[in-house]
Amino acid sequence: MTARVLLGLAQSNALLMGRNMLTVVYAVVVPLAPLALLVAIGERTGEAGAIPVSLCLLMALLFPVYYNLLSMFVTRRDELVLKRLRSGEATDAEIVVSMALPGVALVFVVAAVAAVLAGVLGFGLPGNPILLVVGLAISCGAFAALALWTAAWTRNAEAAQLTSAPVLLLAMAGTARAAFPEDAQPWLDLLPGAALEDLVRVAWFGLEPGISGTETIAWSATWAEALPALGCLVGWTVVGVLLAGRAMRWEPRD
Repeated sequence: MTARVLLGLAQSNALLMGRNMLTVVYAVVVPLAPLALLVAIGERTGEAGAIPVSLCLLMALLFPVYYNLLSMFVTRRDELVLKRLRSGEATDAEIVVSMALPGVALVFVVAAVAAVLAGVLGFGLPGNPILLVVGLAISCGAFAALALWTAAWTRNAEAAQLTSAPVLLLAMAGTARAAFPEDAQPWLDLLPGAALEDLVRVAWFGLEPGISGTETIAWSATWAEALPALGCLVGWTVVGVLLAGRAMRWEPRD
């Protein structure tokens, strides 16, 4: 993979992304909206701050990464842009990665804004930022792969609003696991939204994973406590890559 080609394509994709005001709103405003809850919460504890921060990062993964890549890939496929790119010097991997990079960069920008706001408001900075960065990077790979899989059965950019719904609901269901019966909890814990929430609880606030985990854990134990969440996110990445690899189409159907 050539860095020059990759960065050049990524810069072009970022410029095109910034010219669409609706895309900018979805990519920036929507992910940051849950942080308003941090201001409204009176109790400055990790337990209180975990849900707003988790929602913020999940929105960043769903919109700048997942939905933006889905709509961009479908639009450029139907306009034969991808076909022309593949006839040049760029490899398939460079084309795909360059399309995902602007959204991935926004995820980490949103995470940085969330960290600053949480620190200023007294919720604390991430306790294990390296673990958080690793988890977010894996999450970006998972949602990017799911976007490419969804694009395979999305006929046009307008249809993406419907075809993306199952993945959006699947991800959001994990954040609402407290509202489901206890028997459903083990299954909901396997969803990407739940895994991300557990990762935030452990890596950011040093809390036990799970909706009932309230004990504070030592920094040295955070990697071990986060392993189930990381494994879940890796699993979704593998599933997404396999599905996308079997179904991806670079040209529109005749």
